[in-house]
Amino acid sequence: MSKKIAILSTHGFEESELKSPKEHIEQQGWTAHIISPESGSIKAWAEKDWGKEYDVDKTLDEVSASDYDALVLPGGVINPDQLRTNEKALSFVKDFFTQHKPVAAICHGPQILINAGAVEGRKLTSVNSISQDLKNAGAVWEDSEVVVDNGLVTSRTPKDLPAFNAKMVEEINEGKHEDQNL
Repeated sequence: MSKKIAILSTHGFEESELKSPKEHIEQQGWTAHIISPESGSIKAWAEKDWGKEYDVDKTLDEVSASDYDALVLPGGVINPDQLRTNEKALSFVKDFFTQHKPVAAICHGPQILINAGAVEGRKLTSVNSISQDLKNAGAVWEDSEVVVDNGLVTSRTPKDLPAFNAKMVEEINEGKHEDQNL
């Protein structure tokens, strides 16, 4: 069955955390769109320096959560920090939860979920440096390669991408999760 997945990102995303899930989604025969506040292209961060530029498929002004089956939030330090203060981005993220659709976030990506009001009472993981932020926002944080909570898939770092990608696809295949609420 054909599915369409949104990958929400802006400049400064960790390259492997966008590239690997996007490729894995496309290997399923699904469509992956890079969604960003800006049009044109966005520049990756590749571990210790700037990486490649990636074409933006659609801007936040051109899409809604109802256009997609699931959402992926790559990490990196700069990318989530920019998106978590962008009201259009937060509204887009919240809509996936209210529509009970799977959401996958890795590394610093869960920072966006804090500002979207989507972590309280949920089990999840992230890069260790934001674990206290998540706990302070009411999340039940654990140090595991991948954690799933009612359609919300989270992982820690690029080394967890194989487990993250597999669980992301599993949750997308399951479809809507009625307990996936804000």
